[in-house]
Amino acid sequence: NAKNSLKGGGITTDTLINLVKNARKSIVIQSPYLITTKLGKSVFKEAIDRGVKVKILTNSLASTDNMEAFSGYQRDRDELLEIGVEIFEFKPDAESRFKVMTGDLQDSLQHKPIFGLHAKCMVVDEKITVIGTFNLDPRSANLNTECVTVIHSSALSKQTLANMNEDFKPENAWQTTN
Repeated sequence: NAKNSLKGGGITTDTLINLVKNARKSIVIQSPYLITTKLGKSVFKEAIDRGVKVKILTNSLASTDNMEAFSGYQRDRDELLEIGVEIFEFKPDAESRFKVMTGDLQDSLQHKPIFGLHAKCMVVDEKITVIGTFNLDPRSANLNTECVTVIHSSALSKQTLANMNEDFKPENAWQTTN
């Protein structure tokens, strides 16, 4: 019965699409998994064509915990870059994570831990912050039960962007090119 089947979408997906469609200046995203559908690519392209800067941080091959998801992202990466999305890949030895996760213990550890990005957040136009469980992938949009909190606060957005921008720095992420 089609009425009871998983047909995709939902309030969370619609909310995120509407935020991107209504962005005027910038969209900054952190997502451990970046797999875009035809709809996702077209929504980003429309935003970029309107002059919106779209910048995304996701895991690199060296930091991911999900090879299947990385494979889907790798398939889409060149097309995203061609439409103008700025993509950064998180380093497995990101300096920002050493400060947070191991601090002073790092010198005494016998190994260097590998860190992966697991943050799921978005800041739109430096005034709307989205934080939740939603990965930027079809599984979150169509299968998993995901939720987000949309917070209209320039102050929170400013702080969230400051934290995100730390992860975009060269010592923490590689900028990808095609």
